[in-house]
Amino acid sequence: MNDPLTIAEEWMKEGRDVAIATVVETWGSAPRPVGSHLVIDSDGNFEGSVSGGCVEGAVVAEASEVIAEGKPRMIEFGVADETAWQVGLSCGGRIRVYVERLG
Repeated sequence: MNDPLTIAEEWMKEGRDVAIATVVETWGSAPRPVGSHLVIDSDGNFEGSVSGGCVEGAVVAEASEVIAEGKPRMIEFGVADETAWQVGLSCGGRIRVYVERLG
């Protein structure tokens, strides 16, 4: 897998609108460590991982809104929140992800 930060830089040089999602906190056995990144462009293309595939789809959807609105947001996923039936971490952990527009 390519470095997500390098990909983000390349995409921005191409004129794409880009957001980055960063794992800022974990609880339990979260599949990716703090500092892991997922970069997303306005077409929904993405590189990297914040959860090993568990919640990437939901993060891409949130990032699309962040790109459109220009407002960053903090999102949280885990087995005990209201999204548990929509997306979930198979390991049973929880993660908090900060999503912001780049550029």
